[in-house]
Amino acid sequence: MRRRILISNLSNPQATPIQAVLCDTFFSKFRGLMFQKTIQSDQGIVLVESRESILDTTIHMFFMNFDIAVFWLDSSLRIVDTRLAMAWRPAYAPRVPARYVIEAHPDRLRDYAKDHLLRFTDA
Repeated sequence: MRRRILISNLSNPQATPIQAVLCDTFFSKFRGLMFQKTIQSDQGIVLVESRESILDTTIHMFFMNFDIAVFWLDSSLRIVDTRLAMAWRPAYAPRVPARYVIEAHPDRLRDYAKDHLLRFTDA
């Protein structure tokens, strides 16, 4: 069963939380959002790595049918980088090492920004 979490923005409490699926296995991280037709504005996924790294948290956009907001977080759940990732572009990497990658609806870029502190809770 896939573990679901709720992502809250402690730095912007007015932001609607993101309901996300935790992807912490090789296959779940590899698949990510590939082949999905759309993503709802309140949904997303979290890719989890065992350590902070630029290389391990680089994402690709092959086989993606839509653009996504990408948030890279360090081990303390602070956003260290953000980007609008365009469908079918080769790769996006954080500017600094990260441990978590949140992929969400592009509209979420308005609610989450660099240096915001987040919280994960079980949904």
